[in-house]
Amino acid sequence: MPRPLGELEDAVMTRVWQWNRPVTVREVLEDLQQERSIAYTTVMTVMDNLHQKGWVRREVEGRAYRYTAVSTRAAYSAALMNEAWAQSDNPAAALVAFFGMMSPEQRESLNDAIRIVQRDSPLPAAPEGDEGAPRP
Repeated sequence: MPRPLGELEDAVMTRVWQWNRPVTVREVLEDLQQERSIAYTTVMTVMDNLHQKGWVRREVEGRAYRYTAVSTRAAYSAALMNEAWAQSDNPAAALVAFFGMMSPEQRESLNDAIRIVQRDSPLPAAPEGDEGAPRP
């Protein structure tokens, strides 16, 4: 399970995920500086830390590195949700509470996701004469 990203790590990874291409420290720095005052060395350290933690890979280009995300934000979010759910002593109740917090738009996204999962990996058919039996 990934450890949740810190605030600055998340700000950096958001750019790496959104841009979906190899990025330099300078590019991330210039974009971050539109929101806050931050030093080049701070961004460089954060990106190096993200590399050490396995969030990004890097390749040398001239005297700098270009960083690329190892996985997607969706995969990161899914891992965080899975870990939170696994920590519950009552996973069903945790899901009910979580679903209760969702907006109508989020519930529709959930329904879409369930339809996709069911389409891609349908449950096995019930044996003959067992149509009324509950599925596992």
